[in-house]
Amino acid sequence: MGDVIISIHVPPEIKREMKKVKIREFIKEKIREYKKRKALQEAVAYIQTLPTAPKGTAQKLVREDRDSH
Repeated sequence: MGDVIISIHVPPEIKREMKKVKIREFIKEKIREYKKRKALQEAVAYIQTLPTAPKGTAQKLVREDRDSH
């Protein structure tokens, strides 16, 4: 897929400043951050739907693992 052109109107002083800043990299980084945040929110939402383990399960499993060695 080729690049797409996005046009925006900005004051001349903003345009001068934009040349100093790597806008394309900034936008890409923001998109990466958004995708990570969204994936984390989806994972948390999924985890919250899982049933909880009875109290002491983790301790029991760790002890069983230690004793098996």
